[in-house]
Amino acid sequence: MATTTADTAPWVHRRVEPNWLARFFDWKPFLIFICLLPAIGLLMVFLTYPLGLGVWLAFTDTTIGKTGQWVGLENFQYLMEDRLFWQAVFYSVLYTGIATIGKFALGLWLALLLNNHIPFKRLLSAIILLPWITPTVLSAIAFWWIYDPQFSIISYVFVDVLGWRDRYIDFLGSTWPARWSLIAANIWRGIPFVAISLLAGLQTISPSLYEAALLDGSTAWQRFRYITVPLIMPILAIVMTFSIIFTFTDFQLVYAITRGGPVNSTHLMATLAFQRGIPGGMLGEGAAIAVSMIPFLVFATLFSYFALARRKWQQGEGND
Repeated sequence: MATTTADTAPWVHRRVEPNWLARFFDWKPFLIFICLLPAIGLLMVFLTYPLGLGVWLAFTDTTIGKTGQWVGLENFQYLMEDRLFWQAVFYSVLYTGIATIGKFALGLWLALLLNNHIPFKRLLSAIILLPWITPTVLSAIAFWWIYDPQFSIISYVFVDVLGWRDRYIDFLGSTWPARWSLIAANIWRGIPFVAISLLAGLQTISPSLYEAALLDGSTAWQRFRYITVPLIMPILAIVMTFSIIFTFTDFQLVYAITRGGPVNSTHLMATLAFQRGIPGGMLGEGAAIAVSMIPFLVFATLFSYFALARRKWQQGEGND
């Protein structure tokens, strides 16, 4: 029987070209944008908008319940002549500098200790973390009780137990004792963050480096100076950057213990900005104080950037 050409021709599958909408949804930049959209939305709502609004308020005379007018640099000019503002700047720098040095000295010592093989190492690591995981307000209430002029446990030990003093210590009743008391509380709370972070860096150092140094007759100080410090320096710089930022912008600990007293002597820039902006009702002035903190935070961020650049150099890569 004769067959037709149509019956003997092989069947060929023809690919259907996707329309423009399907190609658009397969477009890589569009997919990246869709994946990042939730994060971008959260950043816009909880970070970019409050930051932008704060900068705008710093250049206005806005008060609570009243829409302000644009006043330019008037708020900043007033702050330049405000003695209390400069006192807050001084104490913020002092508070950050001494607390950061104290946290790193004790944190590095604990990290070096935990990096050795000691009994109950995991239990000690968990105990060290307690000050960091405890809510700040609870820590502040505990220190508020420790520093109480009448019921302080420190005063009780010094006066009633050891007999080293004849009267109780008024930790928070005068300027400098209150300042040093807040610095001590901040150091206690920040040590775990530094210790655990540096411990993670120490555990990345190969033991063979220390073994080779021992064979060469190096001392413990030489091993620490020429092996430990250079290899953890990038991590040390980054952790220090975060510690400076956290300490400089501290609010809860100071406000819960002293409220900026006595006589406004323990105000940080963050607590002073809150006091002027919310209880004082001067939103524009409070925002100006908060904006004045930005240069210090930019400096800490640049410090972190150069630490990362140093890390690239150590790995044999070029700096960007």
